[in-house]
Amino acid sequence: MIKDYTDIIIAPVITEKSAMNAEKNIFTFKVAKTATKTEIKWAIEKAFNVNVVKVNTLNTKPKDKRVGKYTGKTKTYKKAIITLAEGQTIEI
Repeated sequence: MIKDYTDIIIAPVITEKSAMNAEKNIFTFKVAKTATKTEIKWAIEKAFNVNVVKVNTLNTKPKDKRVGKYTGKTKTYKKAIITLAEGQTIEI
């Protein structure tokens, strides 16, 4: 059961692509795997005091990684791409 917005929002995704999108009021966050789009919208609006227009989500796939002779996979997570209302921004 999700009780607070800190249970939903894990961390912002800081990449070159997300920095370019931030100029267009589009922000990317790692979120809880069980979170729905409406819960994500509620959490972002409560945490940053902004109006969310659209929420897109995707589950990342694990990638194969090697360290010497050992192979493994990276962790997966759910990513939310948030579009804010015109004129609003989030400081990350």
